[in-house]
Amino acid sequence: MSAPAKKGVVKKTLDSGGVLIVESSTILPLVTVVVSFRSGAAHDPEGLEGLSRITTRMLRRGSEGLTAAETENAIDRLGAEISAEVATSTTAVYGQVLARNTGAFLDLLGRVLSSPTFPEDEFARLVRETKAEIIDARDNDRALADRFFRRTLFDGHAYGRTIRGTEVSLDGLTTALARAHHRQHFVRGNAVVAFAGDITPEEAERQATRLLAGLPDTPGPKDPLGEPKPIAGRHLVFVDKPERTQTQILIGALGTSAHDEDHVPLSVANAIFGGTFTSRLMKEVRSKRGWSYGASSRLGLDRHRHSFVLWTFPAATDAAPCVALELDLLERLVKDGVTARELAFMKRYLSRSHAFEVDTAQKRVHQELDVELLSLPADYHHGWLRKVEAVTVEAANAALQRRFAPENLLITVVGTAKDLLPKIREAIPGLASERTVPYDAL
Repeated sequence: MSAPAKKGVVKKTLDSGGVLIVESSTILPLVTVVVSFRSGAAHDPEGLEGLSRITTRMLRRGSEGLTAAETENAIDRLGAEISAEVATSTTAVYGQVLARNTGAFLDLLGRVLSSPTFPEDEFARLVRETKAEIIDARDNDRALADRFFRRTLFDGHAYGRTIRGTEVSLDGLTTALARAHHRQHFVRGNAVVAFAGDITPEEAERQATRLLAGLPDTPGPKDPLGEPKPIAGRHLVFVDKPERTQTQILIGALGTSAHDEDHVPLSVANAIFGGTFTSRLMKEVRSKRGWSYGASSRLGLDRHRHSFVLWTFPAATDAAPCVALELDLLERLVKDGVTARELAFMKRYLSRSHAFEVDTAQKRVHQELDVELLSLPADYHHGWLRKVEAVTVEAANAALQRRFAPENLLITVVGTAKDLLPKIREAIPGLASERTVPYDAL
């Protein structure tokens, strides 16, 4: 057994395959279990986007000896919950149950994971529901901005592909494809099982071995992704949606990798710029000008280098000056850097708020899941505060200059083109390209 990554958290490779992560807590008579797999939507074949998500959502719609309705009734009788989530790089099935019903619940979960029957009627119903979700998502301007931003920034890379799928790709999915996907990805060598709550490490190991016993004893597929390519120049994607009085604006580029030497200095500098309610971005956009209720800057985290994104949502009348201001603020950030005073404040803030990131067994276990599933540095979470404290002004500013290039940015705006496009165009000096796309072109 390897040494615990954090006091209380036990991590072990199981003899039956897979990895176990567990932390015991008797505060509540509940057990949380997460069965994760090191593959996700990135493994969907081109043109069959949505396969991973459909396959995973079919798990509780019928398994060996149980119909969908019987599965739901069994979950309810045990006082339990089951949900699932598919991301680009990972797939996870979550469960929570009263501690006294742990064994029976894990027997049920093991059946759901290992022997789905993929009934044709349920499959067809799920495809219809997913298409309806795609149509409904067009009403969410924030989701539209994010979808078109990622699709453009990560053009040709799986990070830019849709997890849910498209109406066209969903039409190409079949139960045979779902079965094949399940056989390839839901295997012991691809699995990481995590427990938190009223369960001992010894019992968790025994239950995890039983839980995975029905899965094929084979290794998981390899990560199909390489590093995404950076963009060159400033590019505008205007998502044209009629009668918008408010806009959604995303500005960004490639950001950081957890394995970069300057990852933590860049993360701290980014928090100073747009990571808190008192950040530079929030002060300038909201407090001083009242253009957007929220203004933030975030760094994506995944197995490979992800995005750096500024997000604002001003009224249409303020959109162009807001874009111009954000570009100016970003240029000044890179040119002038952060100050010693800002850095000292942010170190105190991150140190004091860190307790809320690790105040439950569930949160601590999920941090270790991140490390295992995304191949993060082993001390990524439990060494975070130590690394933050070591950040200097020089290191933070060097990271900004190395990783952020204001001349190479993607600007995505959701709004009404006939009213705003000329003004937005004028607000972006050195614009290399622009493209207008209808909001329903997904």
